[in-house]
Amino acid sequence: MNRWLRQRVITEPSPDVEHERVPPPESPRVSAPPPAPRPGRSWWRRRWPWVIAASAAALLLALFSLRGGRGANDSATGEAALPTATVERRDFIRSVRIHGTVEAVQSHSVAAPRLAGQPGGAMIITSLASPGSMVKPGGLLVDFDRQNQVKNAHDRRAEYLDFEEQIKRRRAEQDAALARDLTELKQAENAVTTASLEMRRNEVISRIDAEKNQQNLEEARARLVQLKETFDLKRTAAQASIRTLEIQRDRSRNAALHAERNAEKMSIRSRLAGMVVLNQIGRPSGIGEVQEGDEVWPGNPFMQVVDPSRMQVRARVNQADISMLRIGQPVAVRLDAYPDLRFPGRVESVAAIGIASGMNPKVRSFMAVISIVGSDPKLLPDLSAALDLELQRIPGVLVAPRDAVWTENGQSWVRVRNGSGLEDRQVQTGAVSDHEIVIESGVDAGAVVVRGATRSAR
Repeated sequence: MNRWLRQRVITEPSPDVEHERVPPPESPRVSAPPPAPRPGRSWWRRRWPWVIAASAAALLLALFSLRGGRGANDSATGEAALPTATVERRDFIRSVRIHGTVEAVQSHSVAAPRLAGQPGGAMIITSLASPGSMVKPGGLLVDFDRQNQVKNAHDRRAEYLDFEEQIKRRRAEQDAALARDLTELKQAENAVTTASLEMRRNEVISRIDAEKNQQNLEEARARLVQLKETFDLKRTAAQASIRTLEIQRDRSRNAALHAERNAEKMSIRSRLAGMVVLNQIGRPSGIGEVQEGDEVWPGNPFMQVVDPSRMQVRARVNQADISMLRIGQPVAVRLDAYPDLRFPGRVESVAAIGIASGMNPKVRSFMAVISIVGSDPKLLPDLSAALDLELQRIPGVLVAPRDAVWTENGQSWVRVRNGSGLEDRQVQTGAVSDHEIVIESGVDAGAVVVRGATRSAR
């Protein structure tokens, strides 16, 4: 009781004294911490120049350090990325390059046959040797449809036999006519003889009978002369009629023989051993290789049989380079379609007369034939080839790329990789080709030189 009263006295203010009201006790509550005091505006005005200067200094220091590291890396990377080449000790070869087309030394061109005795028309291929296949002499290459020729041969043969029978019948008729004419001629001769005998009786017979005998003799002689004259004409006419039938018979026989030969021409066989190569010709669907069932016109070449063991290149040489060629000159042959293949060759012949260019008549080119030594399944006709004609050969010298050497003040320099760095060295040079140069002194074999280097690029 007393305790409650004391607490009430403390908590309740007296009516006479003004005190601050104390709220009644409530349940405990977690309150947020008071906010930190904010610096005054006067503190920031005093220190902002120093803060900005410190930030700028830190930024510049970071940029300089980054630039220095990147420059070192770029320098090392640039030196490592430079194109380089190794100086080698080998034969130096100076050459000139020309271009040509591969062809076979020995080949057999196959064309559609020209038919005899009739106008030419398109022929249909019924059988064709597969391209790239090897054939022997006498092997079948192509077979055309021969039905028309066989039918024509049979028809002409029948006409020939018919004319033979007509000639036999005509000769039999003429033999019978000859017998009749001979009989009439004999009878006319007998009539003349009889009339002559009757003329001997004219002295003992009347005048009228004598005149009749004279008239009969004249008629008998006239008939005999007429029969002799017509006898020769009949023989000439008989021979002419026989000759007419013989001409028709021979014409039919020749037509039959032509048709038989044409039928034989429908099968074309190889004259040499080699490989079958199909040419590009015009087809209804466009330019392409001929196929079975296509029509080919007479005289149109569509196939070749080539001997792959002996190939050559026919090249066109510009008039500026023709003076460098000579018979027997060694040549390196490369195929544009197969850059890894390389064949040795030699110049076999060079044309003496140039061919005028279609663009400028003053520019001329000369044809040269280069033989190829060796063979390969990929070495086929009509392939384009690059020919390197050897003009000069120096054995066992140091050879470097031409773009690795530069000249300054009459002296030749190269940039050589030395450890992790590069070093410029003065060298003595010798013979030069389009892409290589001979180094006589200044570097050793195996040295790595920078290509495309100059003094200013150091």
